[in-house]
Amino acid sequence: MKHFDNMSNFIKVMSSLSHPIRLRIINELINERKYVSQLARDLEIGRSLINLHLKKLEDSGLINGYIEILEDGKIGKYYEVVFEDIFINKEVIIQLVEKEIKK
Repeated sequence: MKHFDNMSNFIKVMSSLSHPIRLRIINELINERKYVSQLARDLEIGRSLINLHLKKLEDSGLINGYIEILEDGKIGKYYEVVFEDIFINKEVIIQLVEKEIKK
């Protein structure tokens, strides 16, 4: 389960989930890891745009990327989802706000 340590982390995750392309990327990665070119083809989106969205998702801790050598000998960066659930309720928000106020 994805836990939020602070309000900044919470906002980063929520912001990452607020774009349809990023939700489509997560959907593609839920059942199998994929590399950038594969995602671009599957989603019919340019690699540079995919990379921008992947960076935002990776920065928020929702996905991880790692480099591997592909079957054809080229280097590819694979991505995979690294969270199971994201839990948000009113208590989570209250705790985050209280932590922020105490700073």
